[in-house]
Amino acid sequence: MRIKMTVASLLAATMLAGAGTAQAETLRLLTWGSYAPEELIQKFEEENPGIEVEVTFSNNEEMIAKLRATGGAGYDLAQPSHDRIYAAQLEYDIYKPLDLSKINTDAMQAKLLDGVKANTTINGEVYAVPHQWGTSGLMADKTKAPDFKGWDDLCDPQYKGKTSMRLKRTILLGTAFAMGEDPFAAYSDLEKYQQILDRVADKLIECKDNIKAYWNSGDDLSAMMLSGEIVASETWDSTAYKLYDQNQNIVFIPPETGALAWIDTFAIPAKGKADDAAYKWINFVLRPENVTIMSASTGAIASIKGAKDLLPEDKKAAVNAAFTDADIDNLKFFANIPPGVEDMEGRTLEKIKAATGG
Repeated sequence: MRIKMTVASLLAATMLAGAGTAQAETLRLLTWGSYAPEELIQKFEEENPGIEVEVTFSNNEEMIAKLRATGGAGYDLAQPSHDRIYAAQLEYDIYKPLDLSKINTDAMQAKLLDGVKANTTINGEVYAVPHQWGTSGLMADKTKAPDFKGWDDLCDPQYKGKTSMRLKRTILLGTAFAMGEDPFAAYSDLEKYQQILDRVADKLIECKDNIKAYWNSGDDLSAMMLSGEIVASETWDSTAYKLYDQNQNIVFIPPETGALAWIDTFAIPAKGKADDAAYKWINFVLRPENVTIMSASTGAIASIKGAKDLLPEDKKAAVNAAFTDADIDNLKFFANIPPGVEDMEGRTLEKIKAATGG
């Protein structure tokens, strides 16, 4: 009898252990390098003991490639930028519609939420909501380039050998705006867009003597700015904010034609296996007490109401030094990228690189 009870006890324990294993799940994040700080992961796992977070760092191009290769499998939550979802979904069917009733959208800034919904709605279904946003624009040491204000100033002869840029699509778009064009409007006429790109390429090739070096990472750019090798550059705002904390003469400058604004989102891959955990993570990182931790890591501003006031103090000072309300009203949000546009831009960048040694 005692043996039977022992066997029964063992069976019960095994069943309980099996049940516990069945309930445990892994939330597989496909996200940007600073979007899953260890402090927040530990806090989330403590609040949700049945969930473990596994992170893969990536970027827009890699996210699409990874999800395309698996048909939307392998990850439970992805964070593509708002302009990289519509075309990828139409072409590859790599995401599933969101259940907005499971997301605290009331906490989000209406302009950002509505903008992302407009960009990512297909057949009445919404495929993404906003997480963090920021801009690409300019930065300058105001003691050495006090009148720096537009994309075309990067090529001003008075700064010969003293500016920098990254040879990516952002500089193509910014230069197009500086030339009086609206590249996003031209997406509907690719022949016209190619003509714009050709003019932009000629301009940036002519500009090569102004460029001290083409930067590839925020660290490269920061080193050149802090050492005084360059006086101005095209940049992510987050890089400029970090430098402002070290040298308040170095400020982010929204170009007079408008800073280029991106919104990184939350999107659920088509074959994700942990939707409930994904929704929990979305709501968790948008809570005010967690926004400050996240923004300290990313350098970006959250999509929730009052996010500017939730920035760490050093970031808050840098943002206030950079943006007026008019600058924010003048933001140019990246438009959805139609099929074929990235190939056109890629060929243009290769042309510039070949001619400049970039």
